Amino acid sequence: MQLTVQGHATYAYTGGKTFDPARPTVVFIHGVLNDHSVWILQSRWFAHHGWNVLAIDLPGHCRSAGAPPASVEDASRFVADLLDAAGIERAALVGHSFGSLIALETAARAPQRVTHLAMVGTAYPMAVSPALLASSRDAPLRAIDQINVFSHSSLAPPPSSLGPGTWLYGGSRALMRRVLASNRETNVFHTGFKACDDYTGGEAAIDAVAASGCPLLFLLGAADQMTPPRAARALAARAPQARVVTVEAGHALMSEAPEATLAALRGFLGV
Repeated sequence: MQLTVQGHATYAYTGGKTFDPARPTVVFIHGVLNDHSVWILQSRWFAHHGWNVLAIDLPGHCRSAGAPPASVEDASRFVADLLDAAGIERAALVGHSFGSLIALETAARAPQRVTHLAMVGTAYPMAVSPALLASSRDAPLRAIDQINVFSHSSLAPPPSSLGPGTWLYGGSRALMRRVLASNRETNVFHTGFKACDDYTGGEAAIDAVAASGCPLLFLLGAADQMTPPRAARALAARAPQARVVTVEAGHALMSEAPEATLAALRGFLGV
Protein backbone atom coordinates (compact mmCIF):
# COMPACT_ATOMS: atom_id res chain seq x y z
CA MET A 1 0.00 0.00 0.00
CA GLN A 2 1.32 3.42 -0.95
CA LEU A 3 0.46 6.48 1.12
CA THR A 4 1.59 10.08 0.86
CA VAL A 5 2.98 11.16 4.23
CA GLN A 6 4.64 14.53 4.80
CA GLY A 7 4.67 15.02 1.04
CA HIS A 8 6.53 11.80 0.25
CA ALA A 9 5.56 8.33 -0.96
CA THR A 10 5.45 5.89 1.96
CA TYR A 11 5.19 2.13 1.73
CA ALA A 12 3.13 0.11 4.19
CA TYR A 13 2.76 -3.66 3.85
CA THR A 14 -0.83 -4.75 4.57
CA GLY A 15 -0.25 -8.48 4.94
CA GLY A 16 -1.89 -9.32 1.63
CA LYS A 17 -5.31 -7.99 2.64
CA THR A 18 -7.27 -4.95 1.48
CA PHE A 19 -7.03 -2.07 3.92
CA ASP A 20 -10.38 -1.32 5.59
CA PRO A 21 -10.49 1.67 8.00
CA ALA A 22 -13.47 0.09 9.79
CA ARG A 23 -11.28 -2.70 11.21
CA PRO A 24 -8.90 -2.39 14.16
CA THR A 25 -5.43 -1.39 13.01
CA VAL A 26 -1.94 -2.36 14.11
CA VAL A 27 1.13 -0.44 12.94
CA PHE A 28 4.46 -2.31 12.93
CA ILE A 29 7.58 -0.11 13.15
CA HIS A 30 10.99 -1.57 12.34
CA GLY A 31 14.39 -0.77 13.81
CA VAL A 32 17.71 0.44 12.41
CA LEU A 33 18.69 -1.07 9.03
CA ASN A 34 15.46 -3.05 8.81
CA ASP A 35 12.26 -2.67 6.83
CA HIS A 36 8.67 -3.93 6.92
CA SER A 37 9.76 -7.49 6.09
CA VAL A 38 11.10 -8.23 9.59
CA TRP A 39 7.46 -8.49 10.73
CA ILE A 40 6.43 -10.90 7.98
CA LEU A 41 4.94 -13.71 10.09
CA GLN A 42 3.31 -11.43 12.67
CA SER A 43 1.93 -8.95 10.13
CA ARG A 44 0.43 -11.65 7.92
CA TRP A 45 -1.22 -13.38 10.88
CA PHE A 46 -2.96 -10.21 12.05
CA ALA A 47 -3.97 -9.28 8.50
CA HIS A 48 -5.65 -12.66 8.08
CA HIS A 49 -7.42 -12.49 11.44
CA GLY A 50 -9.50 -9.35 11.18
CA TRP A 51 -6.93 -6.57 11.55
CA ASN A 52 -5.68 -3.82 9.33
CA VAL A 53 -1.92 -4.04 9.14
CA LEU A 54 0.47 -1.20 8.31
CA ALA A 55 3.99 -2.62 8.46
CA ILE A 56 5.90 0.43 7.31
CA ASP A 57 9.20 1.27 5.73
CA LEU A 58 10.41 4.35 7.59
CA PRO A 59 11.20 7.40 5.42
CA GLY A 60 14.36 7.02 3.38
CA HIS A 61 14.32 3.24 3.79
CA CYS A 62 13.74 0.89 0.83
CA ARG A 63 10.30 1.65 -0.66
CA SER A 64 9.63 4.87 1.29
CA ALA A 65 10.89 8.23 0.07
CA GLY A 66 11.86 11.26 2.13
CA ALA A 67 14.65 11.98 4.56
CA PRO A 68 15.31 9.25 7.14
CA PRO A 69 14.29 10.45 10.61
CA ALA A 70 17.23 12.04 12.41
CA SER A 71 15.56 11.74 15.82
CA VAL A 72 12.97 9.68 17.65
CA GLU A 73 10.81 12.79 17.86
CA ASP A 74 10.93 13.29 14.06
CA ALA A 75 9.94 9.67 13.53
CA SER A 76 7.04 9.92 15.97
CA ARG A 77 5.65 12.88 14.05
CA PHE A 78 5.87 10.77 10.91
CA VAL A 79 3.84 7.95 12.53
CA ALA A 80 1.12 10.38 13.62
CA ASP A 81 0.98 11.80 10.09
CA LEU A 82 0.86 8.26 8.71
CA LEU A 83 -2.31 7.58 10.71
CA ASP A 84 -3.83 10.75 9.28
CA ALA A 85 -2.87 9.75 5.74
CA ALA A 86 -4.46 6.30 6.22
CA GLY A 87 -7.61 7.78 7.73
CA ILE A 88 -7.08 5.95 11.00
CA GLU A 89 -8.22 7.57 14.23
CA ARG A 90 -6.67 5.02 16.61
CA ALA A 91 -4.23 2.15 16.23
CA ALA A 92 -2.09 -0.27 18.19
CA LEU A 93 1.64 0.44 17.82
CA VAL A 94 4.23 -2.35 17.81
CA GLY A 95 7.85 -1.20 17.54
CA HIS A 96 11.16 -3.06 17.56
CA SER A 97 14.37 -1.52 18.93
CA PHE A 98 14.59 2.01 17.41
CA GLY A 99 10.97 1.45 16.41
CA SER A 100 10.02 0.81 20.04
CA LEU A 101 11.26 4.29 21.01
CA ILE A 102 9.33 5.77 18.09
CA ALA A 103 6.16 3.98 19.22
CA LEU A 104 6.71 5.12 22.81
CA GLU A 105 7.17 8.76 21.83
CA THR A 106 4.11 8.62 19.57
CA ALA A 107 1.94 7.18 22.36
CA ALA A 108 3.18 9.87 24.75
CA ARG A 109 2.53 12.72 22.30
CA ALA A 110 -0.83 11.50 21.02
CA PRO A 111 -2.39 9.15 23.62
CA GLN A 112 -5.82 9.56 22.02
CA ARG A 113 -4.49 7.91 18.86
CA VAL A 114 -2.96 4.77 20.44
CA THR A 115 -4.99 1.81 21.72
CA HIS A 116 -2.02 -0.39 22.72
CA LEU A 117 1.75 0.03 22.86
CA ALA A 118 4.11 -2.94 22.42
CA MET A 119 7.84 -2.32 22.80
CA VAL A 120 9.86 -5.22 21.37
CA GLY A 121 13.60 -5.61 22.00
CA THR A 122 13.73 -2.28 23.77
CA ALA A 123 15.95 -0.43 26.22
CA TYR A 124 16.26 3.00 27.73
CA PRO A 125 18.58 4.72 27.42
CA MET A 126 19.31 3.01 24.10
CA ALA A 127 22.97 3.96 24.19
CA VAL A 128 25.28 2.99 21.34
CA SER A 129 28.98 2.59 22.13
CA PRO A 130 31.16 5.35 20.63
CA ALA A 131 33.19 2.73 18.73
CA LEU A 132 30.08 1.17 17.15
CA LEU A 133 28.60 4.58 16.39
CA ALA A 134 31.81 5.57 14.59
CA SER A 135 31.95 2.24 12.78
CA SER A 136 28.36 2.65 11.53
CA ARG A 137 29.51 5.90 9.94
CA ASP A 138 32.99 5.01 8.69
CA ALA A 139 32.84 1.24 8.06
CA PRO A 140 29.15 0.31 7.88
CA LEU A 141 29.64 -3.12 6.27
CA ARG A 142 32.00 -4.17 9.05
CA ALA A 143 29.55 -2.79 11.63
CA ILE A 144 26.74 -4.81 10.04
CA ASP A 145 28.75 -7.99 10.61
CA GLN A 146 29.31 -6.99 14.25
CA ILE A 147 25.72 -6.22 15.11
CA ASN A 148 24.47 -9.37 13.43
CA VAL A 149 26.53 -11.39 15.88
CA PHE A 150 25.13 -9.33 18.76
CA SER A 151 21.56 -9.56 17.44
CA HIS A 152 21.23 -13.35 17.44
CA SER A 153 21.50 -15.82 20.27
CA SER A 154 22.85 -18.37 17.77
CA LEU A 155 24.26 -18.21 14.26
CA ALA A 156 22.12 -21.22 13.32
CA PRO A 157 18.31 -21.25 13.34
CA PRO A 158 16.50 -23.05 16.16
CA PRO A 159 14.52 -26.17 15.19
CA SER A 160 11.25 -24.22 15.31
CA SER A 161 12.41 -21.60 12.83
CA LEU A 162 11.55 -21.15 9.18
CA GLY A 163 12.66 -24.56 7.91
CA PRO A 164 15.59 -26.27 6.20
CA GLY A 165 17.96 -23.90 4.45
CA THR A 166 17.12 -20.97 6.71
CA TRP A 167 20.10 -18.99 7.95
CA LEU A 168 18.94 -16.22 10.25
CA TYR A 169 22.33 -14.54 10.50
CA GLY A 170 22.89 -14.51 6.74
CA GLY A 171 19.36 -13.35 5.98
CA SER A 172 19.60 -10.52 8.47
CA ARG A 173 22.98 -9.43 7.12
CA ALA A 174 21.66 -9.41 3.56
CA LEU A 175 18.63 -7.34 4.60
CA MET A 176 20.79 -4.79 6.41
CA ARG A 177 23.09 -4.42 3.40
CA ARG A 178 20.07 -3.96 1.15
CA VAL A 179 18.53 -1.31 3.41
CA LEU A 180 21.86 0.53 3.62
CA ALA A 181 22.20 0.48 -0.19
CA SER A 182 18.60 1.67 -0.68
CA ASN A 183 19.54 5.23 0.28
CA ARG A 184 22.50 6.68 -1.59
CA GLU A 185 22.20 10.15 -0.06
CA THR A 186 22.11 9.36 3.65
CA ASN A 187 23.75 6.67 5.75
CA VAL A 188 20.57 5.33 7.36
CA PHE A 189 22.66 3.07 9.61
CA HIS A 190 24.51 5.90 11.32
CA THR A 191 21.46 8.18 11.29
CA GLY A 192 19.34 5.57 13.05
CA PHE A 193 21.99 4.64 15.60
CA LYS A 194 22.61 8.30 16.41
CA ALA A 195 18.87 8.89 16.87
CA CYS A 196 18.75 6.01 19.38
CA ASP A 197 21.83 7.27 21.21
CA ASP A 198 20.59 10.88 21.32
CA TYR A 199 17.10 10.12 22.65
CA THR A 200 16.61 11.47 26.17
CA GLY A 201 12.82 11.57 26.37
CA GLY A 202 12.12 8.03 27.51
CA GLU A 203 11.27 8.72 31.14
CA ALA A 204 8.94 11.62 30.33
CA ALA A 205 7.33 9.55 27.57
CA ILE A 206 6.73 6.46 29.71
CA ASP A 207 5.29 8.64 32.47
CA ALA A 208 2.84 10.14 29.98
CA VAL A 209 1.87 6.67 28.74
CA ALA A 210 1.44 5.45 32.32
CA ALA A 211 -0.80 8.43 33.10
CA SER A 212 -2.93 7.75 30.02
CA GLY A 213 -3.51 4.14 31.08
CA CYS A 214 -2.60 2.83 27.63
CA PRO A 215 -2.04 -0.96 27.74
CA LEU A 216 1.70 -1.54 27.51
CA LEU A 217 3.81 -4.60 26.66
CA PHE A 218 7.56 -5.04 26.98
CA LEU A 219 8.51 -8.03 24.82
CA LEU A 220 12.16 -8.91 25.44
CA GLY A 221 14.71 -11.48 24.30
CA ALA A 222 16.33 -13.41 27.15
CA ALA A 223 19.64 -13.63 25.24
CA ASP A 224 19.49 -10.13 23.73
CA GLN A 225 22.95 -8.53 23.69
CA MET A 226 21.89 -5.34 21.91
CA THR A 227 19.10 -4.37 24.31
CA PRO A 228 19.42 -6.78 27.26
CA PRO A 229 16.28 -7.25 29.37
CA ARG A 230 17.82 -5.50 32.36
CA ALA A 231 18.05 -2.32 30.29
CA ALA A 232 14.24 -2.11 30.10
CA ARG A 233 13.50 -2.71 33.78
CA ALA A 234 13.66 0.90 34.95
CA LEU A 235 11.31 2.02 32.19
CA ALA A 236 8.84 -0.79 32.82
CA ALA A 237 8.84 -0.03 36.55
CA ARG A 238 7.50 3.47 35.84
CA ALA A 239 4.31 2.09 34.26
CA PRO A 240 2.15 0.03 36.65
CA GLN A 241 0.05 -1.31 33.77
CA ALA A 242 3.08 -2.68 31.92
CA ARG A 243 3.19 -6.38 31.07
CA VAL A 244 6.69 -7.83 30.66
CA VAL A 245 7.16 -10.98 28.56
CA THR A 246 10.56 -12.57 27.94
CA VAL A 247 11.11 -15.13 25.18
CA GLU A 248 14.11 -17.33 24.40
CA ALA A 249 15.76 -15.29 21.67
CA GLY A 250 18.29 -12.60 20.97
CA HIS A 251 17.56 -9.11 19.65
CA ALA A 252 15.95 -10.38 16.43
CA LEU A 253 12.92 -11.80 18.24
CA MET A 254 10.58 -11.71 15.26
CA SER A 255 12.67 -14.15 13.21
CA GLU A 256 14.44 -16.07 15.96
CA ALA A 257 11.30 -16.78 17.98
CA PRO A 258 8.49 -15.98 15.53
CA GLU A 259 5.79 -18.11 17.14
CA ALA A 260 6.55 -16.94 20.68
CA THR A 261 6.62 -13.33 19.52
CA LEU A 262 3.29 -13.74 17.75
CA ALA A 263 1.75 -15.47 20.78
CA ALA A 264 2.82 -12.60 23.05
CA LEU A 265 1.36 -10.00 20.68
CA ARG A 266 -1.86 -11.98 20.26
CA GLY A 267 -2.29 -12.24 24.01
CA PHE A 268 -1.60 -8.56 24.46
CA LEU A 269 -4.00 -7.42 21.74
CA GLY A 270 -6.65 -9.89 22.86
CA VAL A 271 -6.82 -11.96 19.68
